[in-house]
Amino acid sequence: MYYNGVYHLFYQYNPKGVVWGNIVWAHSVSKDLINWTPLEPAIYPSKPFDKYGCWSGSATLLPGNKPVILYTGIVDDKKTQVQNYAIPANLSDPYLRVWIKPDNNPLIVADKSINSTFFRDPTTAWLGGDGSWRISIGGQSESNNNINELSTGVSYLYRSKDFLKWEKAERPLHASNGTGNWECPDFYPVSVSGTSGLDTSVVGPNVKHVMKVSLDVTRFEYYTLGTYDVGKDRYAPDPDMVDGSNGLRYDYGNFYASKSFFDPIKNRRILWGWANESDTTDNDVSKGWAGVQLIPRTIVLDPNGKQLLQWPIEEVETLRGNKVELSNKILNKGESVEIKGITAAQADVDVTFSFESLDKAEPFDPSWDRYDAQKLCGQKGSTVEGGLGPFGLLTLASQNLEEYTPVFFRIFRNQDKHIVLMCSDASRLISTYIFIFLHNFIVQYTYIKVIFVDCRSTLMDGKSHIKDGKDAYRPSFAGFVNVDLKENKLSLRSLIDNSVVESFGAGGKTCITSRVYPTLAVQENAHLYAFNNGTQRVKIDSLNAWSMSKPLQMND
Repeated sequence: MYYNGVYHLFYQYNPKGVVWGNIVWAHSVSKDLINWTPLEPAIYPSKPFDKYGCWSGSATLLPGNKPVILYTGIVDDKKTQVQNYAIPANLSDPYLRVWIKPDNNPLIVADKSINSTFFRDPTTAWLGGDGSWRISIGGQSESNNNINELSTGVSYLYRSKDFLKWEKAERPLHASNGTGNWECPDFYPVSVSGTSGLDTSVVGPNVKHVMKVSLDVTRFEYYTLGTYDVGKDRYAPDPDMVDGSNGLRYDYGNFYASKSFFDPIKNRRILWGWANESDTTDNDVSKGWAGVQLIPRTIVLDPNGKQLLQWPIEEVETLRGNKVELSNKILNKGESVEIKGITAAQADVDVTFSFESLDKAEPFDPSWDRYDAQKLCGQKGSTVEGGLGPFGLLTLASQNLEEYTPVFFRIFRNQDKHIVLMCSDASRLISTYIFIFLHNFIVQYTYIKVIFVDCRSTLMDGKSHIKDGKDAYRPSFAGFVNVDLKENKLSLRSLIDNSVVESFGAGGKTCITSRVYPTLAVQENAHLYAFNNGTQRVKIDSLNAWSMSKPLQMND
C-alpha cells in the first residue's frame, strides 16, 4: 500500500528458516518501490485467533486516511482459518512500525456452509454506493458429488457498514465448478479507455473488472475480465473468458500469490508477484534464503479489451547503467550475435524483431493442445529448427553455450490465422550437466543423478513447490501471444537478474518468469546473445540493453 509518502510491502516470511512455516508478516518500506528498508515484522502469531499462523491478506485505507490490515489467522493444528484485522499503533510514525491486533478478533468466522480449512486471503475492501464495505475471501465449495472431480472454486463476499461487523452475502461474488481451491483472490476495476489506474471502489460505464485467483491445484494464477453488477453484488466474466486452468494468466512462469494496489501518487495500478525457488531445498538451505518478490508491474487493459498488459514500473529504469545498441542486424538460420558491453548477469534488454513475411510459418498440428503452450515448448525448443522461429534471446549464457536460458518466439500457421508461441526455457541449464558428463565421468556420476531426479518429477506440494524437498523444478515455461502480426514484428523485453529472468512479450501481452541457477554463466562469466534457428531470416530492428545496478537496501 501507499501511505503518507511511503510504499509499504508486507509479505509472508519465515524468520526461522528457508522452507515454508513459522509465517509472519514481514514489513519493508520504500520511497520509490526500488530501494527498500526492512523493518521488524508487522504481524506475528501471538493470540488465540492466530496462534498457529498469520497468513495472507490485504490492506485498505479507511476514511480519514486510516490504514487497516485484514489477514487470515490459523487457530488450531487442523488449520482452521478465521479473518482478523490489525491497525497501526501510531499513525504519526511515517513507517507504521508497530501494529496492534485488537482483542475483538476474529472479525469473520466461517459458517457451517464453508470449509474453514479453505477460507483465506481477504482482499482489499471496496466501498459500495450504499455505504457498505465489501471484501472477498477465497475458498472452495464441497458440493461436488464426484470424488474424481475438483471442487468448486469460490470467492465469498462479505459486507460491513463499520469494518468490524461483517455479514456473508447469500451468494458469492463469483464461483466456478471444477477449478479447486481459490487462494489470494484479487478484485479490482480497470479503465476501458486510457492507461490510468483506478481506486478499488471505482465503478461505472467505462470500467471493466478483473477477477484474479491463485489456483491451489496448479500453483499458477488466472484471471478473467468481466462486469461487476453492483445491484446484485455479483461478478460475471465476459462471454469469451474462461475460468480455471485454460484461462488467461498474469504470468506463464514462476509467479504466484500476487497482489495489486492502487498508487494514488502516479495514478496507476501496480501488480506485484512472488517467485519461489526452483532449486533443490538443500541448495536453498545452503545459500540461506528462498523466494523473491519480482519487479513491480503496471497493469492496464489492452486496447483490444480482451486481456491485460503488464510492464515493469518506470522506476526500475533508475538502475540502468551502461547502454549498448544494435539495429538492422540480419540473423539467418543458425546465426547468433553476442550483445557485448553490459553486465549480462544483471541487465535490461528490449529488442524488436521483424521478418519479411509469414510464409514459412509452420503449420499448427490440430492434435496439439491449444491451451498447453508449455508442453508445446517442451517439444519445440530453441534448438529445434523451425520455419519462422525460434528466434529471441539466449540469457545467462556461458561463453561456449554449455548452458543458457533461451527466451524466444515461434510462429505457427493455423488455417487463416497465425499463432505465436513464447517460451522461457529454464530446462536448458541441464545441458551443463551433460557437458560435464562428456568431459569427466566421475563428475558425471554426481550430476546425472540430479538430471534423473529433475526430469522424473516436477510435482509440487501446496507451499514449497518441491514435492519432497529433493527435486528441482525447471520446466520450459510458455504462453501463447495474442498479437496482430500485420506489421511482421514482435518485441521482447527481458529483465535478467542472476537467478531470475522476467520477460514481457509484445508490449506485455504475455509475460513469463523463470528461476534459473547457472553454474557457469555467473556474474562476469555470463553472456547475452540474440539468435535465430528458423529457416526464415529475421532482423533485429532495434535492440537496447543496459547494465543494471543493485538497489540499495538501507538499514532503518
